[in-house]
Amino acid sequence: MSTAPTPAPVALVVGAGDATGSAIAARFAREGYTACLTRRSADKLTPAVEAIRAAGGQAFGYGSDARKEEDVTALIERVESEHGPIEVLVFNIGANVPCAVLDESARKYFKIWEMACFAGFLNAREVARRMVARGRGTILFTGATASLRGGAGFAAFAGAKHALRALAQALSRELGPQGIHVAHVVVDGAIDTEFIRTQFPARYALKAEDGILNPDHIADTYWHLHSQPRDAWTFELDLRPYMERW
Repeated sequence: MSTAPTPAPVALVVGAGDATGSAIAARFAREGYTACLTRRSADKLTPAVEAIRAAGGQAFGYGSDARKEEDVTALIERVESEHGPIEVLVFNIGANVPCAVLDESARKYFKIWEMACFAGFLNAREVARRMVARGRGTILFTGATASLRGGAGFAAFAGAKHALRALAQALSRELGPQGIHVAHVVVDGAIDTEFIRTQFPARYALKAEDGILNPDHIADTYWHLHSQPRDAWTFELDLRPYMERW
């Protein structure tokens, strides 16, 4: 009698942009995971999904608003029902919109918090409910320089990223004893993206000297965190180019 094949483990990347998020999804796909990518516009995921499939991996894109509870609940249910248990959640939403505090609007400040922190809570809670029942899983949060210190013009972003880091700390202490590895990655430096190339050409020129972060190398670190044995889990690590001041 034949039995149904065991589904591949699922890695869900929330905030799968064109650089870091897509690279993380591709890294897990190379390890045999089904990569599920999500952002508000599903159409923007097509290049990343097609690239993963062209390399022999499994990938699926979903449009979802990570700030809306009903969207998050429906997304998690759909991914698990269509592809199997989510073994890894990567929360990678940035929301870096600089503004002088005297010019900042209450609406934008709140929206940045929703994107960078509240959405992290919603997604982590929904996935954790399933992971705890299974006694295993990994939840990884992408942080930034603003997770550790606020800078002029970044009041909203720093407040949201500080809050996300605190959320990760609390989840790690609560969920770790239940078999869930929670980690926070501080990405401290410019990343090789189209935004940096066009908006900060002088900084982008440092790429030739390994002076900006390669998304594929960031992705390697996320895979390493997920692969750690539970007797030696890392909660937080930071990544920066060798020439970055800190």
